[in-house]
Amino acid sequence: MKMAVPKRKTSKQRKRKRRTHYKLEVPGMVACPNCGEYRKSHHICPSCGFYDGEDVMNQSESQPESKED
Repeated sequence: MKMAVPKRKTSKQRKRKRRTHYKLEVPGMVACPNCGEYRKSHHICPSCGFYDGEDVMNQSESQPESKED
């Protein structure tokens, strides 16, 4: 039974070059136009609850949703 074995030792430089792509990506953060806090792009602001100029977290329940059957 034969096993695959490396012919030469992998150098530090070669190993590090290979690992350059193994990194965390920085999330796309933007400033909220309403309160100025940083939030993820295309997400509701966690501090004020606004998204696209509308208060989506604190909507009044007086607006009934229309259901079409």
